[in-house]
Amino acid sequence: MTGSAARGWQPDVLGGSFESLELPLLPDDEGPVVATLVRHAGANVPAPGKVVLYLHGWADYFLQAELAGRLVAGGFHFYALDLRKFGRSLRSWQTPGYTTDLADYDEDLAAALAAVRADVAERTASPEIPTVHLLAHSFGGLVAALWADRNPGAISTLVLNAPWLELQGSSLIRHVAMQLVEPLARADPRRPLLLPSMPGYWDSVSGTAHGEWDLNPQWRPRASFPIRPGWTKAVLAGHAAVQRRLNIASPVLVMLSGRTRIQAEWSEELMDLDAVIDVDETARRALGLGRRAAVFRYPGALHDVFLSRQAVREEAYDDLLLWLTLYPGEGSGRQAGSQPGTGAGPRAG
Repeated sequence: MTGSAARGWQPDVLGGSFESLELPLLPDDEGPVVATLVRHAGANVPAPGKVVLYLHGWADYFLQAELAGRLVAGGFHFYALDLRKFGRSLRSWQTPGYTTDLADYDEDLAAALAAVRADVAERTASPEIPTVHLLAHSFGGLVAALWADRNPGAISTLVLNAPWLELQGSSLIRHVAMQLVEPLARADPRRPLLLPSMPGYWDSVSGTAHGEWDLNPQWRPRASFPIRPGWTKAVLAGHAAVQRRLNIASPVLVMLSGRTRIQAEWSEELMDLDAVIDVDETARRALGLGRRAAVFRYPGALHDVFLSRQAVREEAYDDLLLWLTLYPGEGSGRQAGSQPGTGAGPRAG
């Protein structure tokens, strides 16, 4: 048995230089719960002080191997977290992606940050506490923004790739949706809502359709995960918190496509825009995340900027590496035992 396997790290489904580690969490009403940490474990170990932790979107998991390789080549340790009931962490007895409180993910992030810091210390033989940059996509961007607001000082910067900061349409539609969802969430929170399927974006990404990426059909199904009232209520509460404005202490970068077109079925136009969120409304919401928030727009980008066509994502890689270099963080150089908070903030209502 290799040393990494003996410590719990196992070869990951992505193959190559990727390994994964199961992080046990407290059980919930469906039984045992885990999160899964993925690392790029290439031979070239970067300096101890620079780490990127990636957080996926809804009905999603970490698959962006090219993104990880670029960041490692740029001198960063790279890790990704599959949250409870998503991707590598989804178990057969669980309701996929289900939660009734987005603050439940504080435990996942706390466990991931503790494991990252321990792993970097072991790999680099350094007592320095690494600086962590959190990179989050879509639904994960909403989770990350709320978490960062509750946990000042826990990360150096927050990078949000097309974060889902508002319901598609407007806050007025959200208020109406909450009124409709409230009684359903009380009566039967896990019952799937009867909503139309929207596979157009999946078709733009999947290599079996019009995209170029290999997607696991259980972890990222074409029809997404069923939308349930209990989960919807939690997401709408998160959107309402963003509307009231957050106070994220870290610098925030929001990366968005140039335009939006939300439609159910695929068309050629969907290869050059965001088919999931309203990017203009997201840009407005982004400026209320904290006093140091910037918005970068990428004409021709998909919803996930890092799954867009090559020219677009090359520009995004360059901007991301520059941003991370501009904010090296306050964590570099501290000794073990002096790290900031790692997730133990007040729970969201």
